[in-house]
Amino acid sequence: MGETQDMNRRDFARTVTMAAAAGYGQTMAAPKAAGEVKPGLYSITYLGVWYRGEALTLEQVIGRAKQFGYQGVEVDGKRPHGNPLDMPRKRCQELRKVADGQGIDIYAVAGNNDFSSPMPESREAQLLYLRELIRMTADLGAKTLRVFLAWPGVTMRPEGGARYDLAKGAWEFTHKDFPIEQTWDWCRTGLKEAAKYAGDAGVTLALQNHAPVIKDYRDALRMIREVNSPYLKACFDTRLEYGKKGEYLLQATREFGPLQVLSHFGDEYSKVNKKIVPKEDEFLGDQVAGLVEIGYRGYLGYELCHPLEPVDGHLPGIDYVDNQVQLAAEYLREKIAEVKKRQTT
Repeated sequence: MGETQDMNRRDFARTVTMAAAAGYGQTMAAPKAAGEVKPGLYSITYLGVWYRGEALTLEQVIGRAKQFGYQGVEVDGKRPHGNPLDMPRKRCQELRKVADGQGIDIYAVAGNNDFSSPMPESREAQLLYLRELIRMTADLGAKTLRVFLAWPGVTMRPEGGARYDLAKGAWEFTHKDFPIEQTWDWCRTGLKEAAKYAGDAGVTLALQNHAPVIKDYRDALRMIREVNSPYLKACFDTRLEYGKKGEYLLQATREFGPLQVLSHFGDEYSKVNKKIVPKEDEFLGDQVAGLVEIGYRGYLGYELCHPLEPVDGHLPGIDYVDNQVQLAAEYLREKIAEVKKRQTT
């Protein structure tokens, strides 16, 4: 996970002290009330990126959420779903009515921003994009906008599907001559300005602990502390703490505490002897346990957002995605029930 994982006890104590001084000391103490984790569906799952076939409309995504037992939808902030260019206020209000009519909450929007570029023109364009996403989030009646420090992007394949490596390589090339401290400063400056816009609109930004600038959850906490705005909180995803589980994830969740306003999970699933089996252990049980412990009352959104293995030389179709979305909802409900059962025994 990088050098930040090797922080010694003295460094960690200093981090906690600085957090308290910045007004975030309350994140170290878990509220007494138990949390309520709600199943959410992140629309990127149906964006037409990783499977064979076209994207669903947002109305269709809302319908899938209703069909498979989710309580809300998080709208991805890019085409063909939620790019602000396509989402004037009237369109947002119409979509909200559709969601309300099916009893589905539009609980968040997910930005795909990059404040890290060495080119000021790019950073300014990204700031404008985020300001428009904030406007769109408010028009949708959502409370939260997920943000990155840096998102390299994704490249669509002509034959279908997508790849991460080209965008990752381009990002690494443009940053190779700049120290990480400089990149960090650019990101902090952009996020500070964005937080002001968010406050004006009554929206909360949720910083995700996502690479490449953020190496682990401590970097996300550090950035939130340095921006020091009540309109910047956290989207902590335990699966992004690669290779970590158990007490590490629980402690990390405790440190975010009430700063955490959003989270995701993602995997592929199969059913064996009527039991749902994850393809990779995402430690979802640890994630749910931590959220309940800190009194989190919000959404844990499923996303299918990674390359899928071809079947007979072809990408899986949307039927496979539907199956995964259904199994993910069932699996999450199982984990929530297990955690609640442990609390009462």
